[in-house]
Amino acid sequence: MALPNPFRTRIRWTLVAWIFVISSIAYLDRVNISIAGRSIQEEFHLSPVQLGWVFSAFVTGYALFQAPGGWLADRFGPRRILALGTVWWGVFTALTAMLSPALPGVLVLLLAVRVTLGLGEAVVYPASNRLVAAWIPSPERGLANGIIFAGVGAGAGITPPLITWILLNYGWRWSFWVCALLGLAAGAVWYWIARDRPADHPWIGQAELSHIRSALPADLAAPAKRTAIPWAAIFRSREVLALSLSYFCFGYVAYIFFTWFFIYLSTVRGLDLKSSSYYSMLPFLAMAAFAPMGGWLGDRLTRRYGKRTGRCALAGVSLTLAGAFIALGTQAADVRLATFVLAGGAGALCFSTSSFWSVTADVGGPAAGTVSGIMNMGNQAGGAITASLTPLIAVHYGWTASFLTAATLCLAGALAWFFVRPEKTLADAKLQPAVAQPAGAQSH
Repeated sequence: MALPNPFRTRIRWTLVAWIFVISSIAYLDRVNISIAGRSIQEEFHLSPVQLGWVFSAFVTGYALFQAPGGWLADRFGPRRILALGTVWWGVFTALTAMLSPALPGVLVLLLAVRVTLGLGEAVVYPASNRLVAAWIPSPERGLANGIIFAGVGAGAGITPPLITWILLNYGWRWSFWVCALLGLAAGAVWYWIARDRPADHPWIGQAELSHIRSALPADLAAPAKRTAIPWAAIFRSREVLALSLSYFCFGYVAYIFFTWFFIYLSTVRGLDLKSSSYYSMLPFLAMAAFAPMGGWLGDRLTRRYGKRTGRCALAGVSLTLAGAFIALGTQAADVRLATFVLAGGAGALCFSTSSFWSVTADVGGPAAGTVSGIMNMGNQAGGAITASLTPLIAVHYGWTASFLTAATLCLAGALAWFFVRPEKTLADAKLQPAVAQPAGAQSH
């Protein structure tokens, strides 16, 4: 089936745009339970602690399956794995709606469904990064990843009003049915339009194929083949370690906005519920806007000054600015000014997002899914710690201390980028069997 000419000449950007859609729906699936949480708690007779277990169950499955999800994408291709992931999370999102409080052991069932849902969603970003590694030339990866991760802010931004409207008009179960159907539809379209490698795509033009091939390493431009994952090289890589550490700091800060910002505005800053719902959207709108902007600027700087400036320096400066905005936001007396400044911190934070994923695509090559999955485990670990540590710091030292802790971690994440050499790939460090040398030969 022929596509209109604009799509046929830019297939790679069509795929990136559709991953943005999948990213938005994935975040809609992930956040909807926080909106429907009170209704679920009442119907299932859950205590606040038990509801917290339900929230944490998803993060547990999501974090644990990052590296395996990336390995699957490297092994079997992002087209199949991402399509399977959308079917998986569609099924388990629907299962959440199908559970009844009359079932024996319903809390255990609910926890199991949420953990398993997390396993399915874990493949989204490692698989998308594996596709970026095969389809997007390195100088364009910043913008591509910026567009993909703008879906996080877009999904988080539309979730509160959309899920609230569905819940009020049709009940909480329909909010899960709608999310499940959207995921299944997005996965079906993805499987139709996507291919693992440009050369395999029936719609791609010769000009675009030549452009992609000219800027990709041979192991990604060659016909598809299954290659062994260089686990030893991955875990010995200074770049993988530094990126994972920095993304841990990133995740700690980002999850403050995802988990505690609404509560902070309503209980600490004194906004009413309606105002809190509007102002709490500002960080996510900033994330959606600044992620592609950071990617675009990173690509321009990379083409002009190299990856050290376009990826590493940009990420370091962005994280430093995020820390400064967050620290200043806690000092603003006016709640609305504070909200805008803190949202600026969230935007500056996401200005660096594309650097993380672009560098893991460059470093990982054919193992980009695995490498980015390992890095994203660090992000989720930071988010899990935020959920419990942020209120603990607030209780003992105040909410200002909680946000200043996040600002400090921004600086730590920025420093980690000094240890990243974006041109150092796993292919340069992969282990080869030792070759016996003739007697008397010397190694150089």
